[in-house]
Amino acid sequence: IIMVFLTLMIIFINNEWHTSSSGKTFPTFNPATGVKICDVEEEDVDRAVGAAKAAGQRGSPWRRMDTSSRGMLLHKLADLMERDRLLLATLETLDTGKPFLQSFFIDLDGSIKTLRYYAGWADKIHGKSLPVDESFMCLTKHEPVGVCGAIIPWNFPLLMFMWKMAPALSCGNTVVIKPAEQTPLTALHIGSLIKEAGFPPGVVNIVPGFGPTAGAAIASHMDINKVAFTGSTEVGQLIKEASAKSNLKRVTLELGGKNPCIVFADLQLAVEETQKGALYNQGQCCTAASRVFVEESIYEEFVRRSIENVKKIVIGDPLDPQTSHGPQIDRQHFDKIMDLIKSGKEEGARLEYGGAALGEKGLFIKPTIFSGVKDHMRIAKEEIFGPVQCIFSFKSPQEAIERANSSQYGLVSAVFTTSMDRALSVSAALETGTVWINCYNALHAQTPFGGYKMSGNGRELGEYALAEYSEVKAVTIKLSETL
Repeated sequence: IIMVFLTLMIIFINNEWHTSSSGKTFPTFNPATGVKICDVEEEDVDRAVGAAKAAGQRGSPWRRMDTSSRGMLLHKLADLMERDRLLLATLETLDTGKPFLQSFFIDLDGSIKTLRYYAGWADKIHGKSLPVDESFMCLTKHEPVGVCGAIIPWNFPLLMFMWKMAPALSCGNTVVIKPAEQTPLTALHIGSLIKEAGFPPGVVNIVPGFGPTAGAAIASHMDINKVAFTGSTEVGQLIKEASAKSNLKRVTLELGGKNPCIVFADLQLAVEETQKGALYNQGQCCTAASRVFVEESIYEEFVRRSIENVKKIVIGDPLDPQTSHGPQIDRQHFDKIMDLIKSGKEEGARLEYGGAALGEKGLFIKPTIFSGVKDHMRIAKEEIFGPVQCIFSFKSPQEAIERANSSQYGLVSAVFTTSMDRALSVSAALETGTVWINCYNALHAQTPFGGYKMSGNGRELGEYALAEYSEVKAVTIKLSETL
């Protein structure tokens, strides 16, 4: 079934499948084997934006639909994803190289929960009545922003698709979605489920392509009213610039991170959670636990236990249920990670484990641990986005906080301690959008997610995301007489 499905992936616009107007295609590869999976049609975004704009016009079936029916469509899509869970997880693993069990139990579970969460919000988004001068009445309404562009990264293709599409549709918008060129397969299958669920034509449009062409077109398009992007800080800056120079469209950016973990106690839990945070999805996470600060008194024991723990990781075929660690996404990214590992060795960090490629086929890098890392090193400052754990030591809580906050990024952080007073005081001082206490990567559809500083603007997930996809209109009424 998978092989029949993957002959040629075409473009989903207006609930129909189209070939590229330019005639261009591009290949997508399995990073575990280097074998081409299939060819994908490449498209400019104009047709998709036109369909989305028409679908969102006043009087259209989508705009006339009552809010509870909108929620029912999102639930129906979630039902269909449950039905096709095995297919979607397999496609995600083939395209990204992530272990199948992670695709099946984590990515699919998170995607479906996100849809159901925002399905529940669809008929609960409302304004307020405001107290004003006695002879007036003021009401607020929450209306759709319009056409929303979404630019999706390659590390969590399906999950990030839902993080952006679900709140946008819950608020009544239409969307144009560009999946990453490395990982378009699950997004395109979702197109078939969108149609099967019964969404009106043009509400969701999926256009594969490359960042400098399709992504740039979304950021600068005059008929797109909002763009949401997850990816690198450098590309996020380009998107914000293009948005400002076009029509001042709204922008939500979820960007890079150089995320600090501060370990005071609860040693074994901290070893397991910080290592999971650093190495999960082959380290290809914006939330990666890339700076682990350990109190000096327990530092040596923490390093020793981390080395023992990393040996439990099983590297291999992502479709093998025993595998817990797969390949990096592509050769360019593989080479970048290996260069940063090399810099760590050259700058004097102590390589405790790993640090080398594994095997001749695929793009596997052995999980890597550095100790003795100093703040000036490249591996301490740059986002590696690979399976590299960097362990630092500190003497005092104040020192740890100052060093944790010294980064240009501010996405997530974590504190490990048995003292709740210390946990709360340290979390209050950390300059990040999320702080985890005695846990890591604890993400939920109900919880807002986003960063401080150069980790981005705005919030995804939770009730907070609804504000990113809504316009607030104030309606003030002059009363004819006062009783």
